Amino acid sequence: MSTMTLETIVPRSDRLHWRQVKQTVVEWRRRARSRAELMSLSDRNLHGLGVSRATANGEASKPFWMS
Repeated sequence: MSTMTLETIVPRSDRLHWRQVKQTVVEWRRRARSRAELMSLSDRNLHGLGVSRATANGEASKPFWMS
């Protein structure tokens, strides 16, 4: 009796495609969280990082899909 696995059912190229899709979504979520964290920092904390409020606002206003 043969065992069916993902490798035998889904072509390799499709698996690679879905892996890339997953990695992209993970990166988008990371950007969204990072930008939200950036906006939660006080001016003092931003200053300590060497980032102005204007720069933080500019970064946080970017859509999640833009790097």
